[in-house]
Amino acid sequence: MTTLSTPPPGSTNRTSKTAPSDGSSRRGARAPARRRGNTGFVLACLLPALVLFAVFMVVPTMNVFRTSFYTWSGFSPEKRFVGLDNFRHLLDDDQFVRAFQNTVALLVVVTVVTMGMGLFLAAIMTRQRLRGRNLYRFVLYIPNVLSVVVIAAIFSAVYDQNNGLLNGTLRLLSLDGLQQVWLGNQKIVLYSVAFAMVWQSLGYYMVLYMAGMASIPEELYEASALDGASHTRQFFAITLPLIWQSLRTTLTFFVMSAVNLSFVLVRAMTGGGPNGSSEVLLSYMYKQAYTNSSYGYGMAIGVVIFAFSFLVSLLVSRATRREPLQF
Repeated sequence: MTTLSTPPPGSTNRTSKTAPSDGSSRRGARAPARRRGNTGFVLACLLPALVLFAVFMVVPTMNVFRTSFYTWSGFSPEKRFVGLDNFRHLLDDDQFVRAFQNTVALLVVVTVVTMGMGLFLAAIMTRQRLRGRNLYRFVLYIPNVLSVVVIAAIFSAVYDQNNGLLNGTLRLLSLDGLQQVWLGNQKIVLYSVAFAMVWQSLGYYMVLYMAGMASIPEELYEASALDGASHTRQFFAITLPLIWQSLRTTLTFFVMSAVNLSFVLVRAMTGGGPNGSSEVLLSYMYKQAYTNSSYGYGMAIGVVIFAFSFLVSLLVSRATRREPLQF
């Protein structure tokens, strides 16, 4: 008879432990190798984009910062280091101060009007059963497809003092007293440019907001309607909070793009006139760098534009930060 012996308490049964099989050890060895292979593949894919970004973005930006510390015509090989003198001169430059004020005014007016009207029209197109709303959306989106130079030419014709559509319509309605030199009056030229900027951008952001509103479940509106909520209440309590992240992203993007858009329209429509009343930062930088042969001074203005755009984007991002809502 064979007896089974029980190991005493506290002893370790070493024979019960089994060594890992050869297959599991090979799998464990292959995992780090696979991760290293994936990392190399990802880096190989990113390398061309990183090189292009460095060559066409990082290096030119650093050159702008470096050139802003020199007095240079942009054509001669002679450069003179002046340190921060270019930036000190900006504070005493009345034309720069006026261009900065015009840029801020355009950003505020155009952003508020474009975002407000875009949300309003998107809500109407999405929530109201309008006949032919696809046609309205198409018509409002057309300006975004057109070149900015084409839009500038259109509005230059619209604002023409003698044969323009706007003054012609006022004349037809016997409102001759309201006719203006729309691009020649210092008091209203900036608003004329702002209207062209709104017309160009409105349809694009309206379509973006419509896409966000279309994804909101209809049950939320039905439940709020049963509770007696009006359309206005539904917009501020349901629609706006649920598309807030989209609104926040588009707002930051619009502020950045409006700086460039204002330059193209001002350059094509008014050239900064009359008497600098429609000058913006980018157009003034262009004049200093490429017209007045003050390339170093123009690059100092470019540094200010870079810092201004970054600061505005940061403030917009911080001011619109909130906890995202989900449905």
